Amino acid sequence: MSGPSKPNLQPITGRDDLVAWLESGNKPQDQWRMGTEHEKFAYRLSDKTALPYADPNGGPGIRDMLEGLQAYGWQPVEENGNVIAMTRDDGGSISLEPGGQLELSGAPLETVHQTCTEVTTHRKQVREVAEKLGVGLIGLGFAPTWRREDMHWMPKGRYAIMRNYMPKVGTLGLDMMLRTCTVQVNMDYASEADMVKKFRVATALQPVATALWANSPFTEGKPNGWRSYRAHIWTDTDNNRAGLPEFAFEDGFGFERYVDYLLDVPMYFVARDGRYIDVAGRSFRDFLEGKLPELPGETPTVGDWADHASTAFPDVRLKKYMEMRGSDGGPWSRLCALPAFWGGLLYDSDALDEAWHLVKDWTPEERRALHAGVPVTALKTPFRSGTVQDLALDALRIARAGLGRRGRLSADGMDESGFLEPLQRIAESGMSPADELLDAYQNRWNGSLEPLWAAYAY
Repeated sequence: MSGPSKPNLQPITGRDDLVAWLESGNKPQDQWRMGTEHEKFAYRLSDKTALPYADPNGGPGIRDMLEGLQAYGWQPVEENGNVIAMTRDDGGSISLEPGGQLELSGAPLETVHQTCTEVTTHRKQVREVAEKLGVGLIGLGFAPTWRREDMHWMPKGRYAIMRNYMPKVGTLGLDMMLRTCTVQVNMDYASEADMVKKFRVATALQPVATALWANSPFTEGKPNGWRSYRAHIWTDTDNNRAGLPEFAFEDGFGFERYVDYLLDVPMYFVARDGRYIDVAGRSFRDFLEGKLPELPGETPTVGDWADHASTAFPDVRLKKYMEMRGSDGGPWSRLCALPAFWGGLLYDSDALDEAWHLVKDWTPEERRALHAGVPVTALKTPFRSGTVQDLALDALRIARAGLGRRGRLSADGMDESGFLEPLQRIAESGMSPADELLDAYQNRWNGSLEPLWAAYAY
């Protein structure tokens, strides 16, 4: 989820302001950036239990992790006296997911080289803090051994509201909050037409990304029958706000249509004076008309709209930029591949054209079948006369060429395409990371997950 931001108190006068907010994200190509976000689980090294926010018995906690990062120039953000995030001047932040998952919301950067430096620096910092505390960090899409009741809720007001609401609209929402981790990348667009093309390509190919990063085959210590259980969880979290945004392929899709979609997404909260007001299930349309019972006569600000936009959870999410949300969390060595994958596909015009040509004749039924099948069988999921493995190889070929044409070089003269190598190996093998984990569990680890903690440690 998004990191902390300063509220925008500009009043909203009508629907046109909501559309204008999305339009304000239009940027010329030379200003396009990538922002990479990734989450990881924190746990006690001594017993592999999930880390609480603060341990009353004096053991390590998430708060200790955040406070330890101040030594590296991070500044604390508090809510009701609790440190719940860290920020820095370049736009990066470190925030907490509901179950204590630590998230780096990276700064908007120009190249994958810069992103990889950021990821590597972050890893060094959190490892140094964690080692002093006796804490471990692990990158997976789903907590491999912990039960819901083993998790600790973080002291953030919005999470308390979501915790109460989730069981009313799905059976797996609390698992999404407590036991999943993701990696995502945020991408810019030049215009409404550019956004539409990128949104459609990204939505169609999101299952390919899910397959390449599928990394959550275990639940409570045993295989769960899925390659990406995290992706499956989103199918029964809250279907009013999650899943495949099929409306993006309808004629006339653009900023106005996405605004209408957001207006139909039920609200969670309104932030006022440092506290969260529970309006779960209410309509933002009513808010526009001053008809929220909890805030009688009050109408929303731009900040309220931005908050609401962050509570929709489609596979591709539109704000003043686009979020690619289909990938399981994983080891730090694969994190740099995500901005390379989407940057190669979306930030070169020829690559974007070729990617659109690849997906433009897919039917709604085919898109739905991919969306439903990939969490189970990943790269082995059938598609037309082949499999998702074939789609992945095509997408990587297009992305590699796109990164070459982008020509963003490192200090030693290398372009960004080298960051795709881990994905190329996965695609050529036909084995998702989850398949490799299951093979290790069955054949090398003798049915034990104990070696997993070292294999996937940060």
